[in-house]
Amino acid sequence: MAHQESSASASGPIWGGADNGVNTTTDNKRALYLKLFSGEMFKGFQNNTIARDLVMKRTLKNGKSLQFIYTGRTTAEYHTAGKSILGNDEKAPPISEKTITVDDLLISSAFVYELDETLAHYDLRSEISRKIGYALAEKYDRLIFRAIARGARMASPVDMSNFEEPGGTQIRVGSTTNDSDAFNAGNLVTAFYDAAAALDEKGVSQDGRCGVLNARQYYQLIQQVGDNGLVNRDAQGTSRQKGNGIIEIAGIKIYKSQNIPFLGKYGTAYGGTTGVTSPTNVGDFVGPTMEDASGATTGINNDYGTAAEVTAKTCGLIFQKEAAGVVEAIGPQVQVTSGDISVVYQGDVILGRLACGADYINPAAAVELYVGASAPAAF
Repeated sequence: MAHQESSASASGPIWGGADNGVNTTTDNKRALYLKLFSGEMFKGFQNNTIARDLVMKRTLKNGKSLQFIYTGRTTAEYHTAGKSILGNDEKAPPISEKTITVDDLLISSAFVYELDETLAHYDLRSEISRKIGYALAEKYDRLIFRAIARGARMASPVDMSNFEEPGGTQIRVGSTTNDSDAFNAGNLVTAFYDAAAALDEKGVSQDGRCGVLNARQYYQLIQQVGDNGLVNRDAQGTSRQKGNGIIEIAGIKIYKSQNIPFLGKYGTAYGGTTGVTSPTNVGDFVGPTMEDASGATTGINNDYGTAAEVTAKTCGLIFQKEAAGVVEAIGPQVQVTSGDISVVYQGDVILGRLACGADYINPAAAVELYVGASAPAAF
């Protein structure tokens, strides 16, 4: 299939004329279109993914997997005069290796019929490209958040005698079995302080700590705690309107996302009659449900869990950037058909693509918030 990528550039004048005796009008216009809608795709991706910058990200070249090294804590001991110093008896620090494999190519595409584009009174390609960026970003974040939730349920990967390394943390929000506990601002504030204490106890760095909640939880916090010193006084005027990582509790910066596992769905669920009740939606909108994304799923080479494993009472994530890692073999790119293919089909296929993989690295840096009587099981 003939195509052009976003890195393609055209020579000669942008709009028509001849270059060295060759008419380049069509090629240059197509190249300009490509630059415009590839930019829209990138903006759509960047504006809708938050997980990419909150975890450890590596770029992979000439390989299918990448190793992350995790070292445990070492010990201190007194020196005996005349004794050679050859490291401690256990050859510490203990080390564990985590391998993250790139999943199969993730794509989002659309066909733009030339006649539709001619008749449309708006920029059809830009709109389609932006939605392609949204789709890739949504999947990207969902996989990373599932990896963090998995890590919060796991023991430490370091296994060495005489050394005990901490695993993940699960914190119950509220004290009842009601889903509505997840939306109570007081319960959430308490959970955040508990999480900060747990991370401190496990020796997790304070740098890069963050929390991700569903939108309704976030706005509950904005309404309830904005006057109690949890929002910087200088930022209060805009924080209640923008809602993008404004609140900070115990040094944990809080974000909102509709892509976290939340009460069995992605970001959209309600707490019943005693919590946040469902709005009156016209149509059948109930929120996106979980899909299988275990290693047995086609295209998946890591383990993000089956729908049943992730569908639990999870209601938020708190983590430090070492909690998970993401490997990118192909960053977000745009391709478009051209030449004879466009002539035959009288239109172009716009394709956004991405090749990445994610997994947890240090469980001690991951905290899962949940409601109900028991914590979600490991998978």
